[in-house]
Amino acid sequence: MTKLPAPPSRSPLRAVARGVYAPALVFEVGIGAIVPIIPLFAVDLGANLAIAGLLVALLGVGQIVGDVPAGALAARIGDRRAMLIAAVFSVVALAGCALAPNLWVLGVGVLAVGATNAVFTLARQAYLTEVIPVMKRARALSTLGGVQRIGAFIGPFLGAGIVQLVDLRGVFWLAVATSLLAGVVVLVVPDVAGAETIRRRQSTPVPLQTVLRQNGKVFTTLGFAVLAVGALRASRQVVLPLWSAHLGFSPATTSVVFGISGAIDMLLFYPSGKVMDRRGRLWVAIPSMLILGGSILALPFTSTLAGVTAAAMVMGLGNGIGSGILMTIGADVAPAAVRAQFLGIWRLYSDAGNAAGPLVVAAGAALGSLAGGIGTMGAVGLLATVGLARWVPRFSEHANATTRRRAAAARAAGSEG
Repeated sequence: MTKLPAPPSRSPLRAVARGVYAPALVFEVGIGAIVPIIPLFAVDLGANLAIAGLLVALLGVGQIVGDVPAGALAARIGDRRAMLIAAVFSVVALAGCALAPNLWVLGVGVLAVGATNAVFTLARQAYLTEVIPVMKRARALSTLGGVQRIGAFIGPFLGAGIVQLVDLRGVFWLAVATSLLAGVVVLVVPDVAGAETIRRRQSTPVPLQTVLRQNGKVFTTLGFAVLAVGALRASRQVVLPLWSAHLGFSPATTSVVFGISGAIDMLLFYPSGKVMDRRGRLWVAIPSMLILGGSILALPFTSTLAGVTAAAMVMGLGNGIGSGILMTIGADVAPAAVRAQFLGIWRLYSDAGNAAGPLVVAAGAALGSLAGGIGTMGAVGLLATVGLARWVPRFSEHANATTRRRAAAARAAGSEG
């Protein structure tokens, strides 16, 4: 029998900071820069608002394509090698976007960027879930979400500067550089594999059908709430630039407004994680969905730069307090033996929502009512709230104080028996 290394006596914070948060930050700077530019560049290439929204949705579609393979890849070869492969493909895809002569090439490049992003995110989530104690899990995963938000905050401001100095294509070259740098960071930081990761690499992979069958109740109930949350969050990334373009704001102004929203978003990740660890996941999940959905509903009623900026700031608040919530709930309910594969399917639901949200907005624009598409996504916030409130307590003992007491009592009764 192969002897496994003893687990570390304390959380490897330095290794986590270098091997998880640093490359995630660098990579997300590039993604954050291109997100508000994609629809604007599409319009520049001749797309209408509906097609521009569809191209943004391809980021989510790419993540859907990459989620399940990312889980299998990270489980088999380790997150470090998986991220290196993703960095190489990300550079190629982003360069293709920068050189795109038409909408078809741009679409393929955006799709590929989404797939590489899936590998980066899933590998980091699986690693943190394994090495961080459960009562500090939300803070660790919220910090990962916060680091991504910091990148999303920095990116649009850098993108706005690049647009002023060069042009829209220059923002994609900025993302090429950040992907290269993220790959270098991953390359120089050693792979720190935990015992469960080593065990998975040495064992025969569990078939996907088995994971689905054994966790069917989770995916057919809580999974749809996760899908709604993903749709609501992703719609924020497209409603702001499209509504700004509808009102006639310049690309640089749109990037700044998007960046301001990201500034609010990134400030709250650690406090939200602390609340989730101490009081339970629903204490953050429900307010997040209500605030984010309400602010999206309010956006079509704005007609000035000040109004759009105010709505964007409230969106940032709602999204920010929910930093890491889906990753944390997924980590709570994922079986340890098939964690990477489970999280790959879990992210499939989340990223399906990421794709669906912009598609709904794009459909509204195609039917002649961008405001209608935006309003529909705001209403999804209520559905997400109801789904989380009903199903999280069924599957996660960390939903709130009541579920924790019940789980502790059940363990105590089992030990006495």
